[in-house]
Amino acid sequence: MKIDFAKLQYQYQLYKDEIDSAIQKVLDKSNYIMGEEVKVFEENLCKFTGAKNAITCASGTDALLLAMMALDIKPGDEVITTPFTFIATAETIALLKAKPVFVDIDETTYNIDPSKIEAAITPKTKGIISVSLYGQPSDLNAINEIAKKYNLFHIIDGAQSFGATYKNKAEVHHADIYTTSFFPAKPLGCFGDGGAVLTNNDELADKMRMLRIHGQNKRYHHKYIGLGGRMDTIQCAITDVKLKHYDKDLAKRQEVADKYTKALSTKHQSLITPTILDSCTSAFAQYSIRVQNRDNLQANLKEQGIPTAVHYPMPLHMQECFAYLGYKKGDFPVAEKVSKEIMSLPMNPYLTDDEIEYIVESNKLC
Repeated sequence: MKIDFAKLQYQYQLYKDEIDSAIQKVLDKSNYIMGEEVKVFEENLCKFTGAKNAITCASGTDALLLAMMALDIKPGDEVITTPFTFIATAETIALLKAKPVFVDIDETTYNIDPSKIEAAITPKTKGIISVSLYGQPSDLNAINEIAKKYNLFHIIDGAQSFGATYKNKAEVHHADIYTTSFFPAKPLGCFGDGGAVLTNNDELADKMRMLRIHGQNKRYHHKYIGLGGRMDTIQCAITDVKLKHYDKDLAKRQEVADKYTKALSTKHQSLITPTILDSCTSAFAQYSIRVQNRDNLQANLKEQGIPTAVHYPMPLHMQECFAYLGYKKGDFPVAEKVSKEIMSLPMNPYLTDDEIEYIVESNKLC
């Protein structure tokens, strides 16, 4: 059996008629930038999350940039975040000439450990970016208590978690700004690059709307230095179709995760399966387990047609591009340990019971 890691083509075929029709409508109007489908998609994102404002943009990376630009991050400012995430989280801080300040992660959830945040705060600290890794929110109440105490902003990098909840509410309701990505392999993905920022703060929303179109408040009048950060009309039209089915897809992702966990916990007790806190639901962008001898295991599974991935093999404080920050090996032992053991199994809403059984029953998965 050969397993498809994300089943993107399967999903397209499932919604093909609706997607093709949506694309054709944009082609017929030839309004490829900021067409009416952009506004419709943003309105539907608000309906789905309960957010007051949703602003689409060109990528999850641009979403982070827009959020920090709206919050006036300047050179020399410090922003606290996790070293165990995709580079965009810290890269965007550095692009604004601010300083990423890392704190270690919680070994159960792999998200930032709130108990370590206060020790990293200095007079230069302006905010915190938590990351909802693999689809599960961080301990948002604990982070927000710290943010309030020190008058810091809180951005949630939800590139992997659109549709997840904390305390029965969408994440946007637990931060100044929530950012997400619609990269094709994300739980809600477009057919290229795309992202969004969501916020209940109207002032920040208005500013981000201007920032994504070069800081314009009207055509050729620029209030801010901005960027060309729009999500194009076709991508909004495609993703809006998928959003209509997204509740169903999220439920199926949960079913797949539950089946994995039940089977793996019984058969392969040496593996560490994901832990989802009672306060959270996860979008399960990935189903990541911790294993020993990961490289050999990945190679053996590949021989059986089972693809795997590693999110992420090297913490950010050990990346060459962040050497200037002065961190060294051993500074964040939990992140370093997890990065050597983490491995993602195929995860999508369309994995069949036979496919899950084939993966779990593999004699190499031990």
